[in-house]
Amino acid sequence: MTSDLIAQSAARSAAVHRKIAQAIHRTPVIPSRQELPDHTRLFYKAENFQHTGSFKLRGASAKLTTEPLDRPVITASSGNHGIACSLAAQTTGHELIVVLPETVVPMKRQRIEAFGTRVVIHGADAALAELHAQHLAETEGYSYISPYNDAEVIAGQGTAALELLDQLAGVDNVFISMGGGGLISGMGAVLKEFAPRTRVIGVSATNSCALAASMKAGRIVETEHLETLADGVAGGVDADSVTLPMACEVVDDVIHCDEDQIAAALRILAAEEGMLVEGAAALALAGYLAKPEAVAGQTSAVLLCGGNYQWDQLRGLL
Repeated sequence: MTSDLIAQSAARSAAVHRKIAQAIHRTPVIPSRQELPDHTRLFYKAENFQHTGSFKLRGASAKLTTEPLDRPVITASSGNHGIACSLAAQTTGHELIVVLPETVVPMKRQRIEAFGTRVVIHGADAALAELHAQHLAETEGYSYISPYNDAEVIAGQGTAALELLDQLAGVDNVFISMGGGGLISGMGAVLKEFAPRTRVIGVSATNSCALAASMKAGRIVETEHLETLADGVAGGVDADSVTLPMACEVVDDVIHCDEDQIAAALRILAAEEGMLVEGAAALALAGYLAKPEAVAGQTSAVLLCGGNYQWDQLRGLL
């Protein structure tokens, strides 16, 4: 039996899904082309085909439809959340400011600015950008929107799991990349409430693993954030983040993957699956590939969280 927190989040996801249905794309579930052991099935929930190129549009749409229009909203992002909020704000009419780290992928910054969104560059990583956005909200009177530490945002991300359960019967494992925890908390709550036998596998980038380290410690801990191909999951976790207790409850296992494993998964997705994705999406597949014996004879789904890659970087890897 799930806790009240998980049950409430799952119920909120169901309500949010109806509310944002016209704003998001019901992304496909695609079978893998790889040669797999007998009775082993692998599918991709392809959020890289979402309108803004990532799952983040779900949470951004859910949150901005609840925000009043009387003052500007501000958020922080490594890129995808900022793109999603920019599109959602065009629909809702909000004035939006996005704080990006100095390491933001240039293509992601360009897409945000193309919406006419005001951009502020601050900090060497997404965690510092978040702290600066929170400071600006307090001192300048903006409404702050967390990219993950918000019940509506989490519920919005959970709608991807509602679709997955409708599209794929009998799924044994779902592999989800872990950043701040909004995606795995939202999807995990839905899966534990409506498909409790399904295992939720979190995949953490070794070079930026704040949530995984915090889950292991049972409290928020500071970690070093090194450069990673999975830039979409880089950064820390808020000290009061609701995603930590949610992730601790819904995640059945955590797999850590290094940069070589992420790069190998990017190549497999391009060469064998015919899909170009960003590193954070390949991270989830890297987790699946890390323990093939554990999923043999089972049905697994990998959540491809985004496709907003930097071509020069990807070309070098391929």
